[in-house]
Order: sequence, then C-alpha cells, then structure tokens
Amino acid sequence: MATSASAKLSKGVKQQYMDLPQGDKVQAMYIWIDGTGEGLRCKTRTLDSEPKSIEDLPEWNFDGSSTYQSEGSNSDMYLIPSAMFRDPFRKDPNKLVLCEVLKYNRKPAETNLRHVCNKLMDMVHNQYPWFGMEQEYTILGTDGHPFGWPSNGFPGPQGPYYCGVGADKAYGRDIVEAHYRACLYAGVQICGTNAEVMPAQWEFQVGPCEGINMGDHLWVARFILHRVCEDFGVVASFDPKPIPGNWNGAGCHTNFSTKEMRDEGGLRYIEESIERLGKRHNYHIRAYDPKGGLDNARRLTGYHETSNIHEFSAGVANRGASIRIPRTVGQEKKGYFEDRRPSANCDPYAVTEALVRTCLLNEEGDEPTEYK
Repeated sequence: MATSASAKLSKGVKQQYMDLPQGDKVQAMYIWIDGTGEGLRCKTRTLDSEPKSIEDLPEWNFDGSSTYQSEGSNSDMYLIPSAMFRDPFRKDPNKLVLCEVLKYNRKPAETNLRHVCNKLMDMVHNQYPWFGMEQEYTILGTDGHPFGWPSNGFPGPQGPYYCGVGADKAYGRDIVEAHYRACLYAGVQICGTNAEVMPAQWEFQVGPCEGINMGDHLWVARFILHRVCEDFGVVASFDPKPIPGNWNGAGCHTNFSTKEMRDEGGLRYIEESIERLGKRHNYHIRAYDPKGGLDNARRLTGYHETSNIHEFSAGVANRGASIRIPRTVGQEKKGYFEDRRPSANCDPYAVTEALVRTCLLNEEGDEPTEYK
C-alpha cells in the first residue's frame, strides 16, 4: 500500500511544537479553488487578534500563474474572504477562511462560480431554498490504487461493502471518523456518513444548508478531507468513475426543496420543478461536472444505480432515475426531491445555481440568463 513520505514523519515530534502557546496571534488559513475548478489551494497568514466575522479578515493575494489562473506577466490575483470556520488542525482560536478569487481587474476568476451563485441566491432568498449534498469519494494510495485493494487484483464483487462493518468490508474507516469529527469542530454542517457500494468508497452528507451556504460548507468539507488524508498519507479522489468496469461510480446527489415544497401540499411544486428540469436536461448535464458532462459520461450509463446521461427520468424511490422522489415524500405529499445526476467532482455552486435557475427563476433553454 503506497502512502506518502510525509505520513511517515513523527507526528509525536510535531505535536511538541503544536502544543507551544501562540500568544495573542491567530493563524488564518486562506483557502481557494484553483484554475482547474476542482483543486484547492491554501496559505496562512498571521492576524493580531481573533477575527469575529468575515469583515475582520483582510483581503490577500497570490500568484495566479502557479495555480492555472493567470499568466506570469500579470499574475496577481485577489483573495476575498467569504466564509470563516474554526480550524480543526491548529484548533482555536485559529481559522479556516474560504475565499473568492478576483482577477487583477477585480472581476471574478473563471473558476469563481460563487460570485454569480451568491447573486442568484439573494434573488430567491424569500423562497428559502434548502440543499443537502451527498458527497461520494474514493480513498486511494499515492500510486492511484484503491486503498486496501490487492496490489495485483481486485477485492470480492460488490455487495457486502455498502454500510459494511468489519476489516474485510470497511476500508479506511479511521479517515472517515477523523474527517467527520474535524468537520463538526470546524462548524461544517455535516449530517452523516456511510461506507459506499465499492470497497474504499465512502460518502458524507452536508446539509440542510440554505442558499450560498451549501457551496461554502461542501467546499470546506472537501478541503478538510484532503488535509485529513494528507496526514494519513493517502489521497481522496472525487473522480466520478475511478475504476472502470463493474464497479459503482461516485456522485454527489443533491437534495433540494423550497418552503412551498416543504409545506402542506408541496408535492405539486415538486412535480412542477421536475417538469421544468425535464425540459432542460442538457443544460444541467453541462453544469453538473467541471468538464461540461464529459466526466459524468463515464458514470451515468444506466447501470450501477445511475440514469442514462442522454435521457431524463423521474420516479418515486427509483435509484435508476435522474430525479428521485423519496417514498416518504410521495406518501406525505410534501418535502424535497433528489437530483442524482451531479458528479462527485461537481462544483456545488454550479449545481445549486442551476437548480435555482430552472426551478425558481423558471429559465428555459440551453443557456443561462444573465441578470443585471
């Protein structure tokens, strides 16, 4: 099992230094999405006192030519603090700071999808849009081989691993437990976790979150997962189909509701939204992975609990459909629906924005509407 050289360094020696008092100073780790739209970057600065709100955090900058975000001749990019969390690695009073990225001209960077998403969430705030996202991921060794799999073969076929217990069924639970507790400490709205269908594949759920908080909390949960895996010397992959063949892919099922849907008789509004989604399938497929649908094409085959990428479908309790209405929602005639199409490596800002555009702003056609 290939693990990183860093993981073999003595954590006990490091802890001697982490236990040293830091005086009145605070370490703030600024986090941002790089030019791939999938990768995360971070760097730390010292603050003179503990920030109590986003307004207390200074803007910063970085070299965008080293993060696929600018050319070397004009490489300064701005970091705009947007959401703040407790730091589970350095502990209180230190902070994690999720940032938006602006270019030299103060316009949003190409992969800063938060900027527009935030404006749209403000437009529909009186409908109280709630989201919950189910983030699947696969634990890999540093050689790209799934954690715990035989080095020259495959584990037994799928069946015993989903929500499994035991050393021969659950691969890497230490990472899952560490990540869960770190998210709770940070203030991330994590609400559950479970082992998934493929061995070394896991899922955590974040939500319910209202509006822009969904994207903020999922990105920070991903960052914390990458950092936890770094400490253990392994890699978290959000590839939607990490292992070809008869193995489940990885998605990011997205649950969505408004106040009208959650109130009595809300099923009518759920069905209206699903009808709109059905007329805009291609737009959503493009928004649901960072490569405009190419990544999801490997996963959405109609097999392994997925729908076919070329067809839209909906049904009660149907895990082979594009949109699933949970059975309890069908019985109670109110609640939420689940969009099963987003890939594991989706940008949650893009996914939640697309749902708001189609379901709440009643947009039609294959292109998003521009609002002033």
